[in-house]
Amino acid sequence: MSQEPENAPRQRRFLFLQGPITPFFDELGARLRELGHDVHRINLCLGDKLFWRGPGAVDFKARKEKWPGFIAAFLDTHRITDIVLLGEQRFYHREAIAAAKARGISVVATDFGYLRPDWIVFEFDGLGHDSQFPRDPAAIMALAETLPPPDLSTRYRDSFLNQAVLDITYHVASLIPGFFRHYESHQIYHPFQVYAGTLFRIITRRRANRRADAIIARLKRSGGPLFLMAMQMETDFSVRAYSHYPDLDTAIDEVTRSFARHAPPDAQLLFKVHPLDPAVKNWYRRVTAIAQRAGVPDRVHYLGGGNLGDITESVQGVITINSTVGLRAIVDRLPTHAMGEALYKIPGLTHDGPLDRFWTEGRPPEPELREAFLRGIAHCLQIRGVYYARPGLDAAVDAAAHRLHHGLINQPVIEPPPPLL
Repeated sequence: MSQEPENAPRQRRFLFLQGPITPFFDELGARLRELGHDVHRINLCLGDKLFWRGPGAVDFKARKEKWPGFIAAFLDTHRITDIVLLGEQRFYHREAIAAAKARGISVVATDFGYLRPDWIVFEFDGLGHDSQFPRDPAAIMALAETLPPPDLSTRYRDSFLNQAVLDITYHVASLIPGFFRHYESHQIYHPFQVYAGTLFRIITRRRANRRADAIIARLKRSGGPLFLMAMQMETDFSVRAYSHYPDLDTAIDEVTRSFARHAPPDAQLLFKVHPLDPAVKNWYRRVTAIAQRAGVPDRVHYLGGGNLGDITESVQGVITINSTVGLRAIVDRLPTHAMGEALYKIPGLTHDGPLDRFWTEGRPPEPELREAFLRGIAHCLQIRGVYYARPGLDAAVDAAAHRLHHGLINQPVIEPPPPLL
């Protein structure tokens, strides 16, 4: 375990903004109050209000133009020392972060983990491009020199059913008129569009998985190299804020054209849809049309399903904008090319050159740097646990409260081994 500070942790004043749609923030706030800290919350919509049961909550119901002045005054009045949030690129959060930085207030961001499936990001400022984690290989090696390898075995299971129920509850409540009528969501699509598309994907999942398995089996028999592009959701701020692509179509077109011109003639290219893609766009038709225009309709394949682990075992390289699939590829020692800004876009970890050269010059990550990088992000940027199911939720609350209480954000914390069964 890391050494605790000799002096007792000082009392802090936390402000929770929007977070994961789960009891995580509410229970974390309660734990911090038990530890002697002041805890505040600002609700921006009815969904926020439903997921915060503790005291210290204030509703912001004005137009968003009033938000910068409101949040600045709130920080000053309550002498806030730390803000905790999910989604640093949302309008309300960008303004809050700017006000916090001007006052020397810490900002801690959380989201699903860089490592999957039972890790949660908990770090200063933001994820990916906004992360404070070093990008210099020498600095990473120095940071991780004394850290042990992370335990990548799965300890906790999450619940998609719980996630779906809580998500629907949050968004349907936020659509009820009259409560927070000036709130402007960061979402691109209407929730009902997303739910309809997600339901369709669930209903057709088995057929899509069988079709993907058949495509992979057939292409493996062909003997040529396989490349995978891991598609992301267009609603993801990783695409919207940390890449230059206005939409996913543009990235797919760029990859396909590069593949057609520069990949070996016997190579095949797979496009794997994100498992939670809302199916607002028909990606099969779009990928097929792009491949046709690029002159490689027989060498480009769309996967509407399939197990990602099985797929990555079959490919010789992975391309992504900045998905965590890229990090999984690094874990699996696969050549990886990141087209956007990503935490793992580091020389020696990913391809350090243009996409056109990746098809023939991509190399696996350097072993020592790979090990150091994984040790660093596991022990400094993440906590073990999940958002939607116990006991993983309890573990996440415990770990997050420990880091906040003792001032250990972005500091290496060596967790004890999992309990013996």
